Amino acid sequence: MSNFYKAKRTYSLFNPLSQEPFKLSRSKIDLFLQCPRCFYLDRRLGTARPPGFPFTLNSAVDKLLKKEFDVHRVKGSKHPLMQEYKIDAIPFAHKEIEDWRDYRKGIWTFHEATNLIIMGAVDDVWVNKNGELIVVDYKATAKAGEVSLDADWQDGYKRQVEIYQWLFRKNDFKVSDTAIFVYCNGQTDREAFDKKIEFDIKIIPYKGNDNWVERVIIDAHKVLMQDTIPQASKDCDYCAYRQAAAKVEG
Repeated sequence: MSNFYKAKRTYSLFNPLSQEPFKLSRSKIDLFLQCPRCFYLDRRLGTARPPGFPFTLNSAVDKLLKKEFDVHRVKGSKHPLMQEYKIDAIPFAHKEIEDWRDYRKGIWTFHEATNLIIMGAVDDVWVNKNGELIVVDYKATAKAGEVSLDADWQDGYKRQVEIYQWLFRKNDFKVSDTAIFVYCNGQTDREAFDKKIEFDIKIIPYKGNDNWVERVIIDAHKVLMQDTIPQASKDCDYCAYRQAAAKVEG
């Protein structure tokens, strides 16, 4: 991590004078919502927040789930979880499914009003009997009790699937308002580890509303176009730390 800030980033920077479309990912839209100042420093000036540590266990769960659902995608059959939760759908078989799940490509659309390419990589897509696509997101955790989507910090999860729903609609797909979270909860009440972790898996449906996405894209673009650094969000721990450190050092 010590080498990360030797120089500011010089690539993937927004230039207000450029005529070339600029790529803006789903995660950067969420960054804008968290803190316009951090968003501007990142996309306009090339100084990102310190990187987080990779969640390798979560990545392993994601990979294994994709393998499981891909078996049923090829067969055109329901996964046992779909049967257990009475979900009348199957994994969506489409030639671009691997691109949609690749963070370097993803599902994308050109937003003409701002000259931005909006993109995001999904975990999975199912299709119901009405031909509507169901956005699916995998989550992994380890906590006592039932998992849910009730915590404030999980609002980001909800925005995530709503942006995906918006993107698929912009690509002319019929999309269900209901997204699905496949939530894997590591069991910690076992008597012994025995070299394995067992998970309870819960399906959590969520009715999304992507009406906010268009407005936020326009607002984010306005911030990128300005020449002054915007104010920090009052809830941004990163900006609060920078301000506190500056006072101590200054």
